[in-house]
Amino acid sequence: MLPIIDIIPTDPAPDVRAGIDAALTAFNVKMRDFMPEEPDFAIAIRDPETNSVTGGLYGIDGYGWAFVKLLVIPEQYRGMGLGTRLITEAENIARARGYIGVWLDTFEFQARPFYEKLGYTLFGELEGGDGAVPRYFLKKKF
Repeated sequence: MLPIIDIIPTDPAPDVRAGIDAALTAFNVKMRDFMPEEPDFAIAIRDPETNSVTGGLYGIDGYGWAFVKLLVIPEQYRGMGLGTRLITEAENIARARGYIGVWLDTFEFQARPFYEKLGYTLFGELEGGDGAVPRYFLKKKF
């Protein structure tokens, strides 16, 4: 019997994403027997008065590479060297895990020159156009 194809053009329910993610994860786990999966990692920026997380860096295991999935410096802390500190700490974690490097992506309105200043090089891009913002993929191999 053939499966049902359910087209959901807007607002899929959370169980739809969870089901697709679970299927892909199960497949990937079978394919990665050559190396152990590492846990996610983070470097948090906390408010000094409330201790709540207000920004930081969130990274994930990327099959021998660290992938910086999220990075944000709150506006009031920009220009203090925190971005460099976060990237340096992520690179330290990546080296300690034996990864060959770090990769990330950024939009045109974000921080491409910042990453390039830290030694990251462009390895791919999605061009911009009507309704599309350019997106850049950068890496730093150790």
